[in-house]
Amino acid sequence: MNQVIDVINNRVSLRRYQDKEISKEHLEIILDSAIKAPTAGNQCLYSIIMIKDQKTKDVLSKSCDNQPFIAKAPLILIFAADQQKWFDYYKFKGVKEFSERENLSFEAPQESDLILACEDALIAAQNAVIAAESLGSWFMLYWRYPLENYSEFHKELLNLDDWVFPVTMLCLGYYEEDAKRIHRKRFDKKFIVFEEKYRKLSDDELSEMFSENEKSFRRK
Repeated sequence: MNQVIDVINNRVSLRRYQDKEISKEHLEIILDSAIKAPTAGNQCLYSIIMIKDQKTKDVLSKSCDNQPFIAKAPLILIFAADQQKWFDYYKFKGVKEFSERENLSFEAPQESDLILACEDALIAAQNAVIAAESLGSWFMLYWRYPLENYSEFHKELLNLDDWVFPVTMLCLGYYEEDAKRIHRKRFDKKFIVFEEKYRKLSDDELSEMFSENEKSFRRK
C-alpha cells in the first residue's frame, strides 16, 4: 500500500488527548488541505469555524449530547454549509435588481443549494481529517450534534446567519502516548457496493449484515 492508503486505513476515532495545543504549523496545514478539497464549481460553499475558547467548548460539550471529551479538545473545527457569502455578494452587486430589469428570476437559496453546500463542507472536513492523520499522532473525531440543536441553540451560539448551517464538527488533538488504536469492523462491501444499480437486500442478507450488531441489541 502507499502512504495515503495507510493513513486512511490507520485512522480511528479516540476521545482522549494530550494536554497540548495544536501547533500553528499543523493547523495551517490542516486548514489549507481542507480548502483544497473538491468543491462544486469552485464555489467553496462552506465556512470553517475554529473554536479554542474554553467557555464555548464547555457549552458545546453540554449541548452536543453531554460529551465531556468535547470540552477537553484542544481545538474544535465546525464545518458549516454556507450560501450566505455568495448571496451577500449578489446583493452587493445588485444582481436581484439586474434580474428584475431583464425579466430574469432571482431566488434565495433553495433546498438543493443547501445539499450542495453540505456536500462541499463534508468533503472539506474529510480532507482536514486525512491531513491531520498524515501528520502523525493525531486525534480526530467527527461529531454531528450541531445539526440537531441548530434552530434552538447553535445558531445563536456561533452567530450564524440565515444561510449558514453547521454540518459537522471535528474535535482535534494529539494522541496520548499510550493510546490504543481500535479499528471497528465495518459492514462487508457486498452489502454496500452495488454494480450499475441499487439493489434491495433480502431478509437473509439483512440478517447476515446485522448479525454482529444484533449481539449487542437489548431484547425485552
